[in-house]
Amino acid sequence: MRLDKFIVQQMPDYSRTRIQSWIKTKSVLVNGEGKKSGYALEFDDLVEVTIPESEPLEYELIPESLDLDILYEDDSIAIIDKAAGLVVHPGVGNQTGTLVNGLVHHFQTLSNVNGETRPGIVHRLDMNTSGIILVAKSNVAHAALADQFQKRTIKKNYTGLAWGNWKDAEGEINFSIARKKKDPMSYVVSNDGKPSRTKYKIEKQFRHLALVSLYPKTGRTHQIRVHTSYLGYPIFGDEKYGGGISKTKEFLPEFTKYYKNEIDNFNRHALHAKRLEFIHPLSNKKIFFQSPLPTEFINLIS
Repeated sequence: MRLDKFIVQQMPDYSRTRIQSWIKTKSVLVNGEGKKSGYALEFDDLVEVTIPESEPLEYELIPESLDLDILYEDDSIAIIDKAAGLVVHPGVGNQTGTLVNGLVHHFQTLSNVNGETRPGIVHRLDMNTSGIILVAKSNVAHAALADQFQKRTIKKNYTGLAWGNWKDAEGEINFSIARKKKDPMSYVVSNDGKPSRTKYKIEKQFRHLALVSLYPKTGRTHQIRVHTSYLGYPIFGDEKYGGGISKTKEFLPEFTKYYKNEIDNFNRHALHAKRLEFIHPLSNKKIFFQSPLPTEFINLIS
């Protein structure tokens, strides 16, 4: 992967133009040496970025009055039921209208462990994944929750509608995941990737689709979507990983037309973060929260 592309992915608060200027002025070092923007990174390369002291953010984080579905809040945490289509935090190309813009408008205090443009954000959901997201309102809470995510003690349960007639009613998908070399915004199963585990259970098998409960044991980006796609059962409506319009062409014309229409109307991928269980950072008690399937998801499977 190119050096500049790698840094853009790791530091989404800054544009590629600015990052390339850092590379030219040797504010970016690879293994202690200056490199060109197009330098192809190798697996063990150490990349160091020194942001000039006077360097501002590319944009100002603007509080916005958004219609947030707050399931719970106290002095330490908040639980949001995120709608599909809502980006979690600002980045290049998404400076407004994100969950974070709504959070800074609604809450007096949020953690700042993850920087100025990600206050309160302990973990993320993909833009078109709906469901529960956990927000930290203090740095103490953030540290405690981040530790649980890192130790993989937080229990996550997703509901997905996936293509295909699944061979096994339940099981575990255990394949390492890495960034796709030709498309660094996508991920693939790779022996060179990070260990990734997803348990699953089929709740209902339809003719061409299955309603599946999914339990990610690791937290890799796009993990569920990559794992199910690799098995040949991509998530319904997931264009990036083979579950979109192209998938409908595998069927007889009448089914192709029907499924294409359903995908167009659904206008998202069929993945929902249903349940989250963790230890409360202040009370140290085990708690859990659940999010019902959105109306459009219920209509789709019914």
